Order: sequence, then structure tokens, then C-alpha cells
Amino acid sequence: MTDVCYATISSMPAERKRSVNMDEKDVCTFSGKEKEKDRDGDRRPASARDKAKDEAKMSGKKDGGKEEKRKRLEEEKKKKEEKERRKKEEEKQKAEEEQKKKEEEEKRQQEEEEKKLQEEEARRQREAEAALLKEKEEGHQLHQEAWERNQSRKELRSKNQNAQEGRPEEAFFSRLDSSLKKNTAFVKKLRTLTEQQRDSLSNDFGSLNLSKYIGEAVSSVVEAKLKISDVGCAVHLCSLFHQRYTEFAPLLLQAWKKHFEARKEDKSPNVSKLRTDLRFIAELTIVGLFTDKEGLSLIYEQLKSIIGTDRETHTHVSVVISFCKHCGDDIAGLLPRKVKLAAEKFGLGFPPSEIISTEKQQPFQNLLREYFTSLTKHLKKDHRELQNTERQNRRILHSKGELSEDRHKQYEEFATSYQKLLANTQSLADLLDENMPELPQDKTVQEEHGPGIDIFTPGKPGEYDLEGGIWEDEDARNFYENLVDLKAFVPAILFKDNEKSSQGKDKDDGKDGKDGKDAAGPSTTPTTTEELELELEALDIADEPLELEGPDEAESEELAKKLLDEQEQEDEEANTGSHLKLIVDAFIQQLPNCVNRDLIDKAAMDFCMNMNTKSNRRKLVRALFTVPRQRLDLLPFYSRLVATLHPCMSDVAEDLCSMLKGDFRFHIRKKDQINIETKNKTVRFIGELAKFKMFSKTDALHCLKMLLSDFTHHHIEMACTLLETSGRFLFRSPDSHLRTSVLLEQMMRKKQAQHLDARYVTMVENAYYYCNPPPMEKTVRKKRPPLQEYIRKLLYKDLSKVTTEKVLRQMRKLPWQDPEVKSYLICCMVNIWNVKYNSIHCVANLLAGLVAYQEDVGIHVVDGVLEDIRLGMEVNQPKFNQRRISSAKFLGELYNYRMVESAVVFRTLFSFISFGINQDGSPSALDPPEHLFRIRLVCTLLDTCGQYFDRGSSKRKLDCFLFYFQRYIWWKKSTEVWTKDHPFPIDIDYMISDTLELLRPKMRLSCSLEDATKQVTELEREVLVKLGLAMGRDGRSSALSEEDDDADDDEEGGAETEEQSGNESEMNEQEEDEGSENEEEEREEEEEENTDYLTDSNKENETDEENNEVTIRGGGLKHVACAEDEDFIQALDKMMLENLQQRSGETVKVHQLDVAIPLQLKSQLKKGGSREPCMGEDEADASDTMQFVMLTRKGNKQQYKILNVPLSSHLAANHFNQQQAEQEERMKMKKLTLDINERQEQEDYQEMMQSLAQRPAPANTNRERRPRYQHPKGAPNADLIFKTGGRRR
Repeated sequence: MTDVCYATISSMPAERKRSVNMDEKDVCTFSGKEKEKDRDGDRRPASARDKAKDEAKMSGKKDGGKEEKRKRLEEEKKKKEEKERRKKEEEKQKAEEEQKKKEEEEKRQQEEEEKKLQEEEARRQREAEAALLKEKEEGHQLHQEAWERNQSRKELRSKNQNAQEGRPEEAFFSRLDSSLKKNTAFVKKLRTLTEQQRDSLSNDFGSLNLSKYIGEAVSSVVEAKLKISDVGCAVHLCSLFHQRYTEFAPLLLQAWKKHFEARKEDKSPNVSKLRTDLRFIAELTIVGLFTDKEGLSLIYEQLKSIIGTDRETHTHVSVVISFCKHCGDDIAGLLPRKVKLAAEKFGLGFPPSEIISTEKQQPFQNLLREYFTSLTKHLKKDHRELQNTERQNRRILHSKGELSEDRHKQYEEFATSYQKLLANTQSLADLLDENMPELPQDKTVQEEHGPGIDIFTPGKPGEYDLEGGIWEDEDARNFYENLVDLKAFVPAILFKDNEKSSQGKDKDDGKDGKDGKDAAGPSTTPTTTEELELELEALDIADEPLELEGPDEAESEELAKKLLDEQEQEDEEANTGSHLKLIVDAFIQQLPNCVNRDLIDKAAMDFCMNMNTKSNRRKLVRALFTVPRQRLDLLPFYSRLVATLHPCMSDVAEDLCSMLKGDFRFHIRKKDQINIETKNKTVRFIGELAKFKMFSKTDALHCLKMLLSDFTHHHIEMACTLLETSGRFLFRSPDSHLRTSVLLEQMMRKKQAQHLDARYVTMVENAYYYCNPPPMEKTVRKKRPPLQEYIRKLLYKDLSKVTTEKVLRQMRKLPWQDPEVKSYLICCMVNIWNVKYNSIHCVANLLAGLVAYQEDVGIHVVDGVLEDIRLGMEVNQPKFNQRRISSAKFLGELYNYRMVESAVVFRTLFSFISFGINQDGSPSALDPPEHLFRIRLVCTLLDTCGQYFDRGSSKRKLDCFLFYFQRYIWWKKSTEVWTKDHPFPIDIDYMISDTLELLRPKMRLSCSLEDATKQVTELEREVLVKLGLAMGRDGRSSALSEEDDDADDDEEGGAETEEQSGNESEMNEQEEDEGSENEEEEREEEEEENTDYLTDSNKENETDEENNEVTIRGGGLKHVACAEDEDFIQALDKMMLENLQQRSGETVKVHQLDVAIPLQLKSQLKKGGSREPCMGEDEADASDTMQFVMLTRKGNKQQYKILNVPLSSHLAANHFNQQQAEQEERMKMKKLTLDINERQEQEDYQEMMQSLAQRPAPANTNRERRPRYQHPKGAPNADLIFKTGGRRR
């Protein structure tokens, strides 16, 4: 404690002293203060206050770091918030844009809808205006007809009523013709009068005196068989009679009364005669021929009797309608609703009924309205019965799946009569101006069963529309529906028996039907619900086995009948000649060979024309029935044969179907587990006949039902076979859809209930889904802009050989300045697999024409095609095979139209057989041993453009490629994949042989992998040796050119001649078929180009000289096209032309190539008996050396020395080969000289064919062309130009 206090006390003066000093030094500068402060701090010992300051500094630093960190976090947070804010703004902006687009789209759609509504409204308005105009025209026409009819009736009535005053006296009749012949003829004409005879009969009546023939005339008029249109003519003639003869009208009235009295006794009166007679007497009453009392009473009695006897059945409703239509306005005062509406709507005034008073018209009105009331009651009753029948039929369909034929026929007849009654009721209601009764629709059907198929009116559009239709494709539809009409080709005399038999059957059926109807009566249809339930219970499908013993008696009867028929057939065959029997036997033997539609149709026509007898038809049915069980492919064609013959000989189909039914029942009854192929053949035959509608659908479904009743073992396979054959047809046919669906559901329930084998389960499911496939989602079609759709239409639909020019003109009109349009068109052309395969050459032709205007399009398309070919080899998936084939063919067509060079084609060909292939022979993922698709690609490309590689360098290139191609093929064949059980595909062999035969028919093909490899090795060695010799000659020629600077002209010329002859002999040794120097040069260039395709393994064996050669050739100068080339070529041509003109008059000196020394030395050698140098004689061949003469010069004197050079040396071997080549050349020139005429003709023909084959293409000049000379940069080489020195490789 004391220490601490002391320290505190001792420090206090110092603090006071320091404070004094600081006060004194206030006037000092700030820097001085700081220095003083620093010095004081340095001198002052550490204290608690200093420690606090240090701690404060440290805490400040820490706080500063935290502050910086906090600031940095705040900045990052701000940046993040800014980024999020920007993102939200962008999203908001994007959402606003989308909303705006959506609003614009909705607005546009709304505008389109409004426009559509306006158009619909305008169309509806136009239709309404047209209907109104039509209605107005009809109203005016009715108005005009009514007035004309009323006026004519009034005039005729007044004449008839005043006839008594205007009748002629007796003297008038004496002037008329009273001959018996003419009068009786006139009376006979009255029995058959028509409206067309009005004028002639009127003229005859005016000239005849018929006073004694009034009674006959009356009876003829009453008994005449008139039509409604002839009543006017009859009324006119009766008026003429009445106006001339007083007794005519009473006699006519009396005759009508007798006629109607006699008709009352007739139980089934003629409705047509009754309708005409009723109108006839009504018209006679209206025109005043009868008095109102007599005529109206007669009409009323007849009308009352007709209506009284027809109140229940209404069979004479047409008579009443005809009476109301033609005479109702005057007799009963009727105003039809149509006339009333026209009068109200258009303000037309129709003539009033003034002929007969209203009091006399009232009884007729009451009588007609009573009849209409009874007619409406009848209509309502029939409507209820029809709905009850429909309801019953629907219940039966949904319970049983089918309707009996009788019930279906009864419904159709009843519906037809109801529709007729409804139409008559509507007509009578319009004439009487009455309202139609309400006919309530039965809505319980749709509520109970939902929207179903209208079985009673099948084929209505929109009610039954399954995707795909009844048939799988158009070919199947044509096969099963489009049959040959034999009646159009075959004379009717050849199938008259069939017509007689069919007519007899129809009569029998008609009698049976009538008997059935009479027996059944009107009470056959169950009307009560109890009867309906009982019937449904009886018709319900049972799962128990069906009773099959019922038809035994019928089968035995049929069998006996068949035996009798066969006996008759044998007797008939014995009577007929054996020639027809042989023809029929040959026809039946040839039937299994009819394996297409044309052959089977021809066989049907042949049989109908030449072999149509009852016994032959029996033979044919037996042959068809006994088709081998393995030949299931014949069943559709045999069924088509039966269907084709059916119109001319229906017994073939009937007999065959009955035999198949019997065979089917036999297999069902036997229940054995053998002969499954025969069973399947039977049910498949039934299915095929059902598709041709020869085997009824009801019977086919009954067979399926029998199989389902015992759904085990072979019955499962038979049911599945039947469904796979005709299940789709039965399920999608409207008249058998419901029952088939019921049976299919029953089959699936049995599959679930029974524990079936996995194989049976698969078969059942396949059969079910073949008949009723699950619903598929419809693919959404990609929407493209209209311009792109138009481009696709031009390329993929319109383009053909005929329309290429038209499509080209349309393509040129496209907006090529738009890069999107150009890129899309290029893409469409590259995607050549979308074009029909046979139209690919049209696309190449189109592109060749388009390049003249759009140059870059061709480059992009070619690049795209090559890229697609390369991509196909890299991916190597089978789903792209068709695409790769199309691309390869397109590349060949591009070469044909001069869009690519041959080098591109050969590079692609070599890539097909080399890309991704291991040189050691090990399997490759890009080209497995079992994959042969690259061979197909090569053959496709060669088939397309290989025929043009027939001359020049292209020919040699193709020859070289074919060697490598054969090695590739044999390498594929030699893999272990192909064995005796799994041999190499024969179609690939045929394709290869076809291609090679097309390109090189005389080419020797390899017979094994070793042979193909040997050919390739020889080819490569030949090319490598060629390259090595060329290098040696180049080096030697350069050395000779340096040594010849000091030599004489003769020696230099001799050396050059020797060098040139050596080169030519080597060329002839390599290719003996090429005779000219130009062809030798082409061959040398071909061999140089072929070195590009040498494989790596071959390059490893090259010598140093070959490597040097490759280096020299690779580093050589390349020709770059420039403007100076054309100037140089023009100058060169000019110089050559001048040189030729100058030397045309000079004598040509023939070089003696076998002379290598001066002539005087040679003659001295001959005199001296020495052997001639440089000649290949027999002695030289025998020895091991060859003699050369070495010339030397000593001063002006020439000396020579004989040198013996061994034949193994390079110099001697070259000269020996040169001599052999010269000898062969001389023989060849001799042969060419002798055959010069033939050669000239051949050359002329080749030039003509070449000129025809050439196609002008001004813009497509990129086809390979070899310039006459390619000079290096610098001074031209005169030796190379004029070929005076050694040939430069």
C-alpha cells in the first residue's frame, strides 16, 4: 500500500510541471507541439493510462474492421437488392409485355370473332333475303295460278249453264260426219285420252255427229284410266258434249252413280282410280256440268264413304289430300296455310270462293276436319309404338349385343310407314290450315344408355367415327371393296342359271316372309314391360356351353344332299368331254400360284368365261376348302375369288360357307388338342370371307360366341385368330359394333377370371387391342409461318420432274434479303429425307438453277449434306438409316448437276469404308461387324453418279476405290458374326453385284479376303514404286542438265531422247491400254492423287526415297488463280499458233530412237563385226551383261570404248525395258494404222456422245477441269512447255 502511494506522490509534480510547460508554450507551432508530444511520450514510462490508450486503439481497429465488414455487407446487400429489383422490373416488364401481347391476341381474336360473326350475319341475311325472294316468287306464282284457274272455271261454268240456249238445231247435225268408223274410233280414243290429245280430240269432235253414240261415249269417259294431269282434258271434252247434246249430262251422272255403287262391293279398291274419279266429278260439278245439288251430293257421299271406311288405317289419305289440294278451295272453301301466309305477308289478293255457297261448303269442312282428327290420333299412336319398339330394341342390344333379323326388319318397315304417315299428316294440316299435334321425344334412352350408335340407320356421318376407319389403310380398302364386275365383261348367257336360281330363292323367301307375317300378326311385338323382361332374360348371354346338337338333323340332310349332288356330278363328268376336265384340273392346280390381286381377278374371269358348270363349281369349292393349312397367305385371295364370282354364281359362296360352318362345328364338338393349324385355317378363312361380306357378320359373331362359351386351350387360339383376322372389321362396322364390343368385354372378363398361361394372356390382349386400340393422344402439329409453309409445299409437295422450272421461278421470288428465309430454305434442302426419294434429283436440279442467282446457297447446302453424312457415321443409329440413304443419293445427284467435284465424292466414298475402322481388324463401335449399312451407302452413291466415272482420272480413281471396297466387303464377310445358321445377307450380295456390274462389267472380282488384300497391296506397291522412280528421274534429269552444259548439241539431243523414251517405255509398261501421251499424263496424275488414300499401315513400309518424294510433292508449288494467268495463257496460245504456222511448211525429221552414237561409228562397228550397242538381241538376252559404247573426244577426234554393264544394274535394266516398250509401241502403232478407219469412226461417235452428254451450266464451273499448263511463279520453263527436256513430275 505504501509503495503504491509513493509512486502516486512522486508522479504528481511531474504532471504539474508538464502542465506548466504546456501553458507556456501555447504560442509554439502545431508541429513543434507534435514533436514535443512525441518526445515526451518516448521518455515517459508505461502507465495504466497508456495501456488504456493502446486498448482503445486496438478496439478502434477492431471496430474499424467491423465497420468495413458491415459496410461491405451493406454494399453487397444493396447490390443484391438492386439486382433483385432489376430482376423484378424485368419480370414485371416481361409480364407487362406478355399481358400486352395476350391482350393484343385476345383483341385480335375478338376482332376475328366479330368479323366472323359479321360474315355469318351477312351470310344469314343474304340467305334470308334469297329465301324471302324465293318465297315471294312462289307466292306470286300461286296468286297467278289461282286467278287463272278461277277465271277459266267461271267461264266454263257460264257456258255450261247457258248451253241450252246455244245448242245447234237438227240441220246442223246433218252437215257433220256420221260414219260408223270415225265415230267408233273417236269413242275408243276417249278410253285412253291424255292431255296431249286435247286439240286433236276437240277437232275430231267438231266434225263428227255423235248423236247415236252418247251412251258409248259416257261409258268410255267413266271407265277411262286417267291420270291427275289428264282430268282437265276430260272435263273440257265433257263440256263440249254437254254444250252440243242435251242428254249427255244426265247419262253421265247416272253412269257415275252406277260406277260408285259397284265400287262399294270391291274390298280392295284402286286408290289411284279413286283419287282421279273423285277429282273428276268435283271438277264436273264446279264447271256446271252437274247441278250443285246433284254433284255435291254425289261428292259428299263418296267422300263420306272413303273417310268412314278409313278412320283406323288411313290408307286413303292420299285421296283426301288430292281432293283438298285441287278442289278444296271451291268445294269446301279451304284456304291452305301457305296461301294464307303469302296473302298476309306480301299483300296478295286471292280469288274468293264464289262458285258454291258457304252453306253448301260447311258439311265438307266438318267431314275433312273429323278425318284430320282421326289421322292425328293414328299418328300419335304410331309414334308411341315406334318409341316403345326403339326402347325394346336398345335394351336387347345392350343385353345381348344383337338384334334378330326379323325384329330388325319389322322395325324398319314400321319406321318407314310412320314417316309416310307423318308426311301425309303435315300435308293435310297445311291444306286444312290446322296445327300439327305435339309428338313428345323419348329422352329416357339417352339418359339410360348415353350417346350410342344408331344401329337402325347405320352410316350416318358424325354418329360413328372411329379413327382409322374399318380398314387399316387404303390398299386394304381397295382389296376388300373394289372388286371386278364380272357382269360387265362376261356375257349374261354364261350365268343365266345363277339368275334363275336366285329368283327362285327370292320367291321362296318372299312366301316365307308373308307366311311369317300372317302367322305373327300385329301382336308379335311385346308391349308390356313384363313380356319385355321375359324376352330379355331369354336373350341374355349365358356363360354355359352352347348346345350344338340342334343342327345334327340338318347336317345329315345336307350331307345326303351333297352325296347325291356328287353322284350327279360324276355322271355329268362322264357325259362331258375330257378336254374340259383337263382345263379345270389345270386351273385348280394353278390356283395356289395366284398370290396377288391381278392374278386372282384374272382367274375369276377365266373360270366364269370357260368353266362355269355346276360340277366345276363343286370342284372349285372343294379345292378352295381343302387349301393346305400352311398356306394361310392364300386365304385372302381365295376369299376375293369367291366374292368376285358371287354376283354370277352365288352357290360357290354359299357352299363354301356351309362347309366351313360344318368344319367349325366339328372342331368345336370334338374338343381335342390336336390339329391347331387346321383349326386356325378354318377360322381365318371365316374371317376373310366375313370381310368380303360373303360370310354373314351374325354367323361370324356366333362362331366367336361359341368359342367364348368354352374359353380353354385351342378355343382361345381360335378366338384370337378370328379376332385378329376380322375383329377390327366387325368392331368398326356399325351393324355389328355393339355385339362385338359385348363379346370382347366378355372375353376380357374370362381372361381375368381364369388363370391362363402367359402366352394365352398375351394373345388375348393382342387380339383385344387390335380390335379396340386404346385412345391415342393426337400429335400437335407444329405451327409455322405462312412463308415457311409455302417453302415446304414447293419443295416437298409440288416439286417434280415436270414442275422444276415453275418451282425455280417461285423460289427466285422469295425475299432472299431476309436471312431467316434464306437459312430456312437451306435447312429444308439439307433435310433431303423429307423429299420423296424419286424426287431427290429434282432438288439437285433446282439447286443448280438457283445457284446462278444465289451463289452462297449451293455452298451452304453442300456443306450441310456433307456434315449430315459425317454425323450419320458418328452417331450410327438405325433410326437414321433412311435419312443417311437420302443424303448419300443427294450428294450423288449434286455431282451429276456439277455442284460438287469428283474429289468430294471419292473422299466421301473412302470415308464410308475407312472412318472409325480399326486397322488391326478389331471391332469398332462406329462400324460393328454386323452392320452392313455403309455398303448400302456406297452402292447408293455409286448407283447415282458412278456411271460418269468412265474416263480420265475419275475412271482410275474409281478403279482404285473398287479394290479397297472389295477388301472392305470381304473383311465384313470374314467376321465371326456370319455363320452357316446366320449367313451373310443375300440381298447385300445382290446389291453389290448389281452395282459392280453396272460400273465395271468386265472387272475381275475378288473371291476371298486374301485375294482382295493382295489386289490392294499390289496397287499400293505399284503406286509407291511409281513415285520412287519419278523421284529418281527428276534427280537424274537435273544432274544431266548440269553436265550437258559442256557437251555437244548432238549428245544433248541424244540424252534427252533417251530420257524421254525411257519415260514413255515406263508408262507403257504400267498401263498398256493407254496409247496416247495425254492419257499417260492423266494416269500419272491419277496415281499421284491416289496416294492420298493410302492407309497408315502402308505408309509405315515406305522407303526413304518414297518419304522424300512425299515431302517434295507436299512442299511443291500450288497453283493460285490470278489475273496474270489468263494473260500468260493467251500469250502462250498466240506463240504456239505462230510457231505451228511457221513450222507447217518444214519437213519433219523423224528421230531414230535406237541410235545413241554417231552413224559413222555405228557403221564402223558393223564392219568390224562388233555387236551393235543399245540393241536387245538374243545373245544379249542370254549373257549377263550388256555392251555400251562410251564416246570420248580428244581434240577434234572422237574415240569410243566398249563397256560391259551387268544387267542387274539400274542403267542396263532401264534400257532393256525401253527396248521392249519401243517394240510394243511399234506393234501398237502398226495395228492403229491398219485400223485407222474404224478408230476414226469410234472417235467421231465418242465426240458426238460427249457433246450430247455435256449440259451447259454457266455458273457451275466447279466441276474438275485440268488446265493445259500450270506454271510456277517466275520465269516459264521452256523445256517443260515444249517437252524438249526430261518430263517433270
